[in-house]
Amino acid sequence: MLVEDERVTALCDAEDAPAGTRRVDLGGACVLPGFSDAHVHFPTWALTRRELQLDGLGSPEAIAALVGEATAAGSPERWVRGFGWVADGWTPHRTQLDAVSGEVPVALLAHDWHSLWLNSAALARAQGDLETPGGVVERDADGEPTGLLREASAWRFRDRFSRATLAELLEATRAALPEAAARGVVAIHDKDGMVGALDVHRALRDDGELTLRVWQSLPADRVGELAGLPERSAPAGSRLRAGYAKAYMDGTLGSRTARLLDGSGVEVTSRDEFAAIVARAAELDVPVAVHAIGDRAVRDALDAFEDTAPLWRERGLRQRIEHAQCVAPEDLPRFARLDVTASVQPAMAPTDRDLAEREWGDRLANAYAYGSLRRAGARLAGGSDAPVEALDPLDGIRAAVLRTRGERGPWRPEEALPTEAALAAWTTAPAWLAGEEHLRGRLAPGLAADLVVLDRDPLASEEDLRGARVLATMLDGEWVHGAP
Repeated sequence: MLVEDERVTALCDAEDAPAGTRRVDLGGACVLPGFSDAHVHFPTWALTRRELQLDGLGSPEAIAALVGEATAAGSPERWVRGFGWVADGWTPHRTQLDAVSGEVPVALLAHDWHSLWLNSAALARAQGDLETPGGVVERDADGEPTGLLREASAWRFRDRFSRATLAELLEATRAALPEAAARGVVAIHDKDGMVGALDVHRALRDDGELTLRVWQSLPADRVGELAGLPERSAPAGSRLRAGYAKAYMDGTLGSRTARLLDGSGVEVTSRDEFAAIVARAAELDVPVAVHAIGDRAVRDALDAFEDTAPLWRERGLRQRIEHAQCVAPEDLPRFARLDVTASVQPAMAPTDRDLAEREWGDRLANAYAYGSLRRAGARLAGGSDAPVEALDPLDGIRAAVLRTRGERGPWRPEEALPTEAALAAWTTAPAWLAGEEHLRGRLAPGLAADLVVLDRDPLASEEDLRGARVLATMLDGEWVHGAP
């Protein structure tokens, strides 16, 4: 493969390369198009690497012990933040944190990013103003807040009181870029528009430090801002582009707020409200990505896309549903019929399997049904939803193909993807969604020299897929990790 001026210019025998060409012999390694993560909260993921790591701590006592260590050196002016707790068999309460934190405010995000656990010092900052449409404030028998906020209530509190500063986000993101490159990531669809990610990525781009391509979203209620952004008109292939809106239909399985056909869950946005969002975005030539996890939420999102199809289809907008974790069988073929992409995170299947079996036992056949979506003709784009799952495309690809992690047997293997389809979900599909399929996502003459070098071919065997690791990553013809 001949690379010149940021592009692949030829696939040829080595002796046919122009005189003076520098030859890089990879010694039999496997070269693939660089990976794109179609759903990531990049600055948030970067920041959580510096916060209290609560994943795997299975009790409030274990979490409180870690919080106690952090708050011992803290002050009432400085927040202690953490991420990753899962309440399995126990319920978070402010008093569990109060016992170890004193007057230091504590804000702990759940693993699914949809629940926020606060101590009393943090709750006091809101002065009782916690309720908001689409949110849940857990209260005790006396009507007092327990310290657990869900959905819009959690996000509103974070945005008003405990959000990191731009300087903190910038410092964390700068430090995290090499790790993304080390995992073969050359492009992301960032969902952190609500926390100022555009400013973070813009600063890194302007300083020449942005070592991946960013396609940035903004929250749906700010869709009008996109028209005035210079990143909206940036040429395809630019390091930073802004071009789509992000909306929410419901909550999550982990927070028990996914909206289901049985009427349970939390409705963040109604079908009619979402149809209005899509219509407004279509007027501005903006596609929409919508979070929908429960089967009711997915159906409402599909209905809204169908109702508004005359507005957006003629404009060639590439719409998408994020997650689609539970899809009623009759709704599976609607993705292909409407040409709505299923933007999925296969690593969640092995992570959530026990919880899904417990909470969704009556509809388990419809859950994490990536194979069924593919057989129904849906286009699948792959992502991590980092920090919910690891920002690691190979982990997601393995989960999609093997339907397990570690030594545990596969979970519902009939929903596995072929390796070729899984690789396409992390390469060609995200490029298509961003309108850049003519520039990247494949390795062919005329396309960007964005590639990843693996120590073996993951297509060769299941063993090779399990053992594959990244050796080097190239972006625009320059090595950003592991230069051979």
